[in-house]
Amino acid sequence: MSARVPAYPLTVFYDRSCPLCAQEIESLKALDAAGRLELVDCSAPEFDDRFLIGDGLDRAVLMRRLHARDMRGRWLVGMDAFEAIYRAAGLQRAARLWGHPSWRPLFERLYPWVVRHRQLLSRLGAPALLRRLIPKPTGSGSSPRCESCPRP
Repeated sequence: MSARVPAYPLTVFYDRSCPLCAQEIESLKALDAAGRLELVDCSAPEFDDRFLIGDGLDRAVLMRRLHARDMRGRWLVGMDAFEAIYRAAGLQRAARLWGHPSWRPLFERLYPWVVRHRQLLSRLGAPALLRRLIPKPTGSGSSPRCESCPRP
């Protein structure tokens, strides 16, 4: 992700019809105690993509890669979106991993393959793996400590 920090909230456009995508994004939203993520299911039949035309986007484009738009209207796509979403959920280590200069090129190459095969990966149990990897929110509804959030 660029040096600019996204302006929260982020509007996350994801494929809820994909069990893998839904598990990951909805688990991250559950950790978002600060309310920095707003989810939009771009696979829903009632999703209207006409408002995206000015940005050169439509449903087909959104379904090919994860997209998030920050409060200023800046688009984050693919790994940039993952990094920002994991940060918003308070998972700083995972966010740093997505953006790490040594790992990022590998993730950038692997991500298109995962997107193309996400339904197969879902059938093979990837959502269950994500349930084990992404922590559950703590009982009080708070998320893991976000290093960039103001202290109470």
